[in-house]
Amino acid sequence: MARRRRIYEGKAKVLFEGPEPGTLVQYFKDDATAFNNRKRGTITGKGVLNNRISEYLMTRIGEIGVPTHFLRRLNMREQLIKEVEIIPLEVVVRNVAAGSISKRLGLAEGTTLPRSIIEYYYKSDELEDPLVTEEHITAFSWATPQELDEIVSMALRINDFLCGLFFGVGIRLIDFKLEFGRLYNDDDVRLVLADEISPDSCRLWDVKTNEKLDKDRFRRDLGKVPEAYQEVARRLGILPEAGPTDFKGPKVMQ
Repeated sequence: MARRRRIYEGKAKVLFEGPEPGTLVQYFKDDATAFNNRKRGTITGKGVLNNRISEYLMTRIGEIGVPTHFLRRLNMREQLIKEVEIIPLEVVVRNVAAGSISKRLGLAEGTTLPRSIIEYYYKSDELEDPLVTEEHITAFSWATPQELDEIVSMALRINDFLCGLFFGVGIRLIDFKLEFGRLYNDDDVRLVLADEISPDSCRLWDVKTNEKLDKDRFRRDLGKVPEAYQEVARRLGILPEAGPTDFKGPKVMQ
């Protein structure tokens, strides 16, 4: 890692210069953060699990015709991705009330929403990722109206697909965060799905018990954080029934 040029480091991942022009290497860390970085910890092995889960989900999403930045997994913690210009928005798709929308609107957690709702948050750690409207987005040129239409279309398509995929393995997709980027190819520009999809960026509940299988276990000190991530991987068929074979069993370190 020391010989490669570091392009960017976020809370959960590091981006390095890729082996070919127009590519990056995305490295998944074990760091865990919550509440805009006010709570921090380490979940040993989380990066390995998220790399595998995101690889699987990005590949499946690509198979339904949604373009992504994902190229291939390189090893336990790294994947090769296309270099894109990230649109500075977190696009949150909500199917069930949980987290901030419950607090803002006084909805009981677990309430099924009348329909899937898309919210936008401006990506800024300093401002704590504020909720913004389409008016803000277009006025400040973070994205064009045409790009927003495309983002909504892709987000809803991804939501429909993932809801079915997760339900098939006994998991309810409560909500999740997406990021999109502009992929430049000569004079052509197109939007692609970027970042990751994992228990770090999704709320996932067991269909029968409503047990949380995502980062809320870390946020709320519910315990068994690594076991929840492993359970998601196991149900998706990524992790063998006997448990991980290529990394040490994860543990939480506060």
